[in-house]
Amino acid sequence: MIFRILEDQYAQKSKDAKAADQRFMALALALGRRGQGRTWPNPAVGAVVVQDGVVVGRGWTQAGGRPHAEPEALRRAGEAARGATLYVTLEPCSHFGKSPPCADAVIAAGIARVVSAIEDPNPEVAGQGHARLRAAGITVDIGLGALEAAHDHAGHFRRVRDKRPHVILKLAVSSDDKIAAAGRRPVAITGEAARARVHLLRAQCDAVLVGIGTVIADDPLLTCRLPGMEPRSPVRVVLDPRLRISGTSRLVHTARETPLWVMASELAEAPAAMKLGAAGAQVIRFAPSKTSSGLDLPAVLHALAEKGITRLLVEGGARVASSFVAAGLVDEVRLLRGPDPIGTDGIAALDALSLSAITQSPALKVRASERLENDTLTIYERP
Repeated sequence: MIFRILEDQYAQKSKDAKAADQRFMALALALGRRGQGRTWPNPAVGAVVVQDGVVVGRGWTQAGGRPHAEPEALRRAGEAARGATLYVTLEPCSHFGKSPPCADAVIAAGIARVVSAIEDPNPEVAGQGHARLRAAGITVDIGLGALEAAHDHAGHFRRVRDKRPHVILKLAVSSDDKIAAAGRRPVAITGEAARARVHLLRAQCDAVLVGIGTVIADDPLLTCRLPGMEPRSPVRVVLDPRLRISGTSRLVHTARETPLWVMASELAEAPAAMKLGAAGAQVIRFAPSKTSSGLDLPAVLHALAEKGITRLLVEGGARVASSFVAAGLVDEVRLLRGPDPIGTDGIAALDALSLSAITQSPALKVRASERLENDTLTIYERP
């Protein structure tokens, strides 16, 4: 509701000025999305510098979180930034971290007006960046594109407010709601377009998580294999309480190329952890769960947030997906449905849970749906 109220402030502007603001903010949002999956623990922000209706500088948060979007856009604008308008998808920071405050850079560049999509909930910012800009005589408008910015920065917001990443669950199901054949044998469910979309989603997330059952059954790589995009592969996370992952698995063999974090119980044997460490993987241990034989999912998510992860893609298998859904820890679902059935002996998408726990959940609403060749992608998210 607050985002809609903020956007209503623009109703008083002239039609042409409003259209121009919307166009430039849309560009800033698109630029910010370029950094998704690469900027953690920092948010993926986009910024555009406009002088007399012409874009003179563009920027987005660079890999590793620095430089931030605003100084990057200002650097490209140079002297043309003086007297210009800056469009930015998140409030400029006002504190000294690993780089100076972006608000100070905006002031020093001589920007006359800042159009900011949304306030940063980080307690170290939380309105102070906007206040610093106003105190320097800069006009500050807040709220244009707030709904889109809130969606794009959901991982940052979730990590700040709830101390966990934004969780995206990906499920590829057959027409009869199965994800594998009998005996958990993998089977092709969706076509090439859907698989390409999954690889793109991996590149847009900080980490991808699966259970040890999926690792044993499929021996996956969990990298982004779109042409030229493998360096954008996410951190691979495996829930493996007893450290059953094989040293011959593809995940372990590539641990020095793409990070592998194995989540294990404190009761798991030390020699197994040492072998994984020697192969380049990182083992993170947790106290045994008091409610199940697996790991405590909130504790796992908290640990990932502590390490900087903001967007987590959960890919499976059925028991892991079911556990996240049952625990109410899913913020977004990408449900890919293929055209063919697997049969009654196939593995149900959510183990003992019905798929209606997602498709009919009052906590999840359909945001979008599209065809991908013969498959359908439906996106659900928390309203």
